[in-house]
Amino acid sequence: MSSNGTSDAIAMATTSNSSTKALIISAATSAAASAFFLHQFVPASVQDQLISGFHGILSRLSNQLTIVVEESDGFSPNRMYKAAEMYLASAVVPSASTARRLRVTVPYDDDDTTDPDSAEVRSETVQITIDRGEEVVDFYKEAKFVWKVAVRETNRQSGFRNRGRHRFFYDHGGPAEVKYYELTFHKKHRDFAIKSYLPHVLQRAKAIRDEAKTLRLWANNEDEMWTPVKLRHPATFNAVAMDEEKKKALIDDLSRFVQRKEYYRRIGKAWKRGYLLYGPPGTGKSTLVAAMANFLRYDIYDLELTEVRSNAILRSLLINTTSRSILVIEDIDCSVELQQREKDKKPKPKEDSSPNDDESKVTLSGLLNFVDGLWSSCGDERIIVFTTNYKDKLDPALLRPGRMDMHIHMGYCDASGFRVLASNYHSLKDHPLFSEIDSLIASVKVTPAEVAEALMRSDNVEIALNGLIKMLNKKLEAEEAKKKEDAALTSGKQDCQEEITEELSGSE
Repeated sequence: MSSNGTSDAIAMATTSNSSTKALIISAATSAAASAFFLHQFVPASVQDQLISGFHGILSRLSNQLTIVVEESDGFSPNRMYKAAEMYLASAVVPSASTARRLRVTVPYDDDDTTDPDSAEVRSETVQITIDRGEEVVDFYKEAKFVWKVAVRETNRQSGFRNRGRHRFFYDHGGPAEVKYYELTFHKKHRDFAIKSYLPHVLQRAKAIRDEAKTLRLWANNEDEMWTPVKLRHPATFNAVAMDEEKKKALIDDLSRFVQRKEYYRRIGKAWKRGYLLYGPPGTGKSTLVAAMANFLRYDIYDLELTEVRSNAILRSLLINTTSRSILVIEDIDCSVELQQREKDKKPKPKEDSSPNDDESKVTLSGLLNFVDGLWSSCGDERIIVFTTNYKDKLDPALLRPGRMDMHIHMGYCDASGFRVLASNYHSLKDHPLFSEIDSLIASVKVTPAEVAEALMRSDNVEIALNGLIKMLNKKLEAEEAKKKEDAALTSGKQDCQEEITEELSGSE
């Protein structure tokens, strides 16, 4: 190519680039002028319509669909918003860990007696969510979903605030920002998002909330009300010294119970389950209840029947318990006289009776109605637990299926229970002294509480195990001495009976 041709080509390219730049500058200038014109001379309402129409055109051209999840729905909080907030925590959606801006909150607990300004914060109380403008990509069953935190301005301030345990809606004048989530996905996933993905978000958020829930132990008082304290019992099923088959059966039964909401509704029964824990004192009945609460993340309502003055008050206490809770009546054989029906009891003399006697007592029939009558259906996902040292003292009507569905015997400590305790207290899986201890435990009646107390007396493994052996040998000697004493008494009674028989025969 000649130098003149090259010069012409360069000149044409330069002219083309200059023309392109001029077109871009002209378009930008026109757009800016149009925007200025709209802002200065077109009413805001018309601007909104134009922008909305422009967005509508773009949306029809796009293959993406967006769902807006606002914080409130009128005067009611939007459950979906709170669920999305929990779901989008970095621990739930892996891609959230790449977000550049995170929001951290530590909720204030009215019942927390610690210094609110203390630097000590438990990790489970820290709540992390993504901040405004951030996007999080979530893949669910090969479908892609994009979450974005957005904010819009409004002339009124409204929303929901927490004050203690109460949540209230506020609405007053003045500019404010309203937060909402935008969920964007391909149009072909519309039905899948509504019918599968959003329910998945709700379910996962519920599981997160249950795990972070502060459990409470409630007790009834003289004022016929429930009062709570925090339940910080560390018991788990792994730490309960009981027969492994019984433990597995209980865990399976509880797991099946919480998943059968639709089943109970279909068969027309109240969604509740009853458990009877029976056995000698010190066998871990109360510990097992705490383990059940920690496993299910349920509150515990500890009902003291001696504080309840009538069947009406008993019903009132029942309907004031929450769903997803465990109602416990410990030592029910000692709480009220339930060993026999009221009709079998002798009537009181008239002078000892008062007009309100019948109304001021909790009766067996009242307790039965409390357990599985109409009033027992005033809540969902409830568990009722009775504990007793003497199962045979209870009225059979109290123990039938539908009231107490599963009877669990909490017996004396055995070899498997000892190994659980040895693992809990000294992190031991095996030891040369275990065989001797197993033999002794099989020969004596010793409760898990007694074994645990012996193991706690020293941090030194050898000292603790030898102390346990010494304690077991003493119990064995005491039991053998008791057997000899009982045998001697029995023999003496027989000799005495024989002498009386001989004397009577001689007199005849």
